[in-house]
Amino acid sequence: MLLCIDVGNTNIVLGLYSGDDLLTHWRISTDHDRMPDEYAMVVLGLFAHAGYHAQQVEDVIIASVVPPLTDRFQEMVRAYFGHEPMVVGTGTRTGVSIRYDRPQEVGADRVINVAAAYQQYGGPACIVDFGTGTTFDALSAQGEYLGGAIAPGVRVAAEALFQRTAKLPRVDLQRPPRAIGGNTVDAMRSGILFGYVGLVEGLVARFRAELGPNMRVIATGGLAEIIAAETPVIEFVDPWLTLKGMRIIYDLNRGAR
Repeated sequence: MLLCIDVGNTNIVLGLYSGDDLLTHWRISTDHDRMPDEYAMVVLGLFAHAGYHAQQVEDVIIASVVPPLTDRFQEMVRAYFGHEPMVVGTGTRTGVSIRYDRPQEVGADRVINVAAAYQQYGGPACIVDFGTGTTFDALSAQGEYLGGAIAPGVRVAAEALFQRTAKLPRVDLQRPPRAIGGNTVDAMRSGILFGYVGLVEGLVARFRAELGPNMRVIATGGLAEIIAAETPVIEFVDPWLTLKGMRIIYDLNRGAR
């Protein structure tokens, strides 16, 4: 079995593959203070609860946008799984050409998403990832990563609104009954949810003007389904796109290990 570990700024997503089949997956909070042994106890506990054990894992791939945690997860994998993990980075084969001014600046998760989207949906495409940041990535018809756009994440924006204002409360992301909020909480929910829907529709329209009318739109990330329910421009919701991309990239690089 292949263990995929996607280390993000807010969440860490783990997926366990047997061949092409995603057997199970987990999502845990990113804790910058947690040490390798502590992460191991969490991961091994999830394994045990699902009926798996570390000895069944034949290899591990890590993708991380949090450099300090990359080293900790490598240490954890060596100590508790007995493998030297593959880490997605510069020089890793992805199956897509990167047409970016500074390729080393592209987050691993963005390249992985594009690789998965190209294999599963083809190009041209726009991949929208609703994570700590909301990223829009452009994929050409020839499988080239062209770049994209980065906006604050939905939850980041909502939290900033609470922290930087004296009288506005912290709200959860629920659909308000109407766009015109009749109270402060519904007004905030309207601004956050429908405001981000407008952001998505606007940027997708601009991407389509550059990539062509046949551009597909794929959404992933924790809030993808909530946003997709409010707009027809999102054609596919693929919550585990990054895990799929990690398996694809592992297969491309397995012979070099």
